[in-house]
Amino acid sequence: MEVFLIASSRNNLLINEQIKLSQVLVIGPNGEQVGVKPTQDALTLANYAGLDLVLINPNGNPPVCKIMDYNKFKYEKNKKEKDALKRQKANKVELKEFRLSPTIDVGDIETKLRQVTKYLEKGDKIKLSIRFKGRQMAHTEIGKEVLLDFSSRLTDLADIEQMPKLDGRSMTMLLAPKK
Repeated sequence: MEVFLIASSRNNLLINEQIKLSQVLVIGPNGEQVGVKPTQDALTLANYAGLDLVLINPNGNPPVCKIMDYNKFKYEKNKKEKDALKRQKANKVELKEFRLSPTIDVGDIETKLRQVTKYLEKGDKIKLSIRFKGRQMAHTEIGKEVLLDFSSRLTDLADIEQMPKLDGRSMTMLLAPKK
């Protein structure tokens, strides 16, 4: 008779008295195989060592249990997951978009420069865009000047990945952080 046990949630393993099997293969705290034992004997061994009996592989033949400190195991597992998530975020380059205007004021440019600098230092790419309205379409060169002036103030932090390009009513430009 085979019994398949599923932990209550994906991350939780059955421990100590939650294990309702007759016999299990026991692995000691240092990774050595103790052998196939009745569950009560395995629990006694774990209690004697001051540790927990954790069901690692419930579908094995026989099911496999390990004697370990379960709280320490959970803590280290969570720590590894958080570190992996941090590394994943660190490797991910985001594209941040900033919208300027052909008639932007000096103070507004300074504010946008501070924001763009912050993102460039984090390693994100920047997309600058200008949307032309009405008669501004007749003077797209003004928008191009604004974009080039903006990027020239960031020459120590960023390289121009894509020069200003007019697409319909908007002009875009891409900046990438310097390596």
